[in-house]
Amino acid sequence: MTDTAAPPPKKRSAGRDLPAAIAVGVGLVAIVVATLAWWHWGFILLVAVALSLGAIELSNALARLGMRAEIVPIVIGTTAMVIGTYAAATGVGFRLMSWHSVLLTFLGATVLAVLIVRFPRGHENFVRDAAASVFIIGYITLLGSFTALILAGEQGAARMVTFLLCVVANDTGGYVVGVLFGRRPLAPAISPKKTWEGLAGSVLFACVVGGLLAAFVLGVAWWIGVIIGVVCVFFGTCGDLIESAVKRDVGIKDMSSFLPGHGGVMDRIDAMLVAAAPAWLVMYLLVPGG
Repeated sequence: MTDTAAPPPKKRSAGRDLPAAIAVGVGLVAIVVATLAWWHWGFILLVAVALSLGAIELSNALARLGMRAEIVPIVIGTTAMVIGTYAAATGVGFRLMSWHSVLLTFLGATVLAVLIVRFPRGHENFVRDAAASVFIIGYITLLGSFTALILAGEQGAARMVTFLLCVVANDTGGYVVGVLFGRRPLAPAISPKKTWEGLAGSVLFACVVGGLLAAFVLGVAWWIGVIIGVVCVFFGTCGDLIESAVKRDVGIKDMSSFLPGHGGVMDRIDAMLVAAAPAWLVMYLLVPGG
């Protein structure tokens, strides 16, 4: 009779490098707070870098499907659109052009650039590769540029803080309520962990945060903050689902490992990316200062 040694117990792990995740998270928050408080151009540069890295991540993901985007002109165009739009909206440079003229000019130039740069590889798969490039430009470059407009208005820092914290409240409320009470899947084919109960938590958290920030930071009626909160929840959730759909189609868990302990940049900004334009529009229409 032989003794059979029991297998060692499996270690439970969250699958993330927690110390690295905390360090990266704290560092990013510190940079955001410092730039919004003292150097808005630093925040714009941070946005340009984040969107460029997101574009690279999405390009690499699409390459797994055989779609080759022209990433160099996309990164150049992304940086130009964010910086140019902010400069025009704040009156720093581009004095002969409005912000929307600058945005459309760089948008059109970037689309033309990716189509022309694709020529040397011939006609085979041209449409597929061009579709990949234009998808990245529309999804990341164009939508991300609206963050520059949020910051460019009067009380730009206050507007940006309101937007960011409403998106954070969306994520936090959805996670907390979803973990505690989540039962009914919201979009099981795309993101099985999201629930209708979690969505209700997102609405509650974001509306409370938005209402408080509207009254005490933006200096407008509380109900305007509630509208901002609802908009951030709806479009932020859509942003989460869009990125989840892309990752499931491609067959990856994280977009990249650019942010240790967090995954990819897109894994952190997906909700903000899609919510930026609607949030800007609400603030443009309802918050004095444009």
